[in-house]
Amino acid sequence: MTFLAKLKQSFGTTFSFFSDSYAELKKVRWPSRKELTSYSIVVLVTVIVVAIYFWVLDIGISQLVELIV
Repeated sequence: MTFLAKLKQSFGTTFSFFSDSYAELKKVRWPSRKELTSYSIVVLVTVIVVAIYFWVLDIGISQLVELIV
């Protein structure tokens, strides 16, 4: 296969990829503003709870190491 043929084929697959991607994005059901707000709140609360859990765990392990040393 010649260089120009490979180049033409790669541009064809690139354009095909973007057109297929655009077609798939049109099929997506995007969340409403209310759903997006509730999902964001769930994520933030989860992150805060996990951060507090690891903070308490870190303090406990630090105290344990202090007692050992």
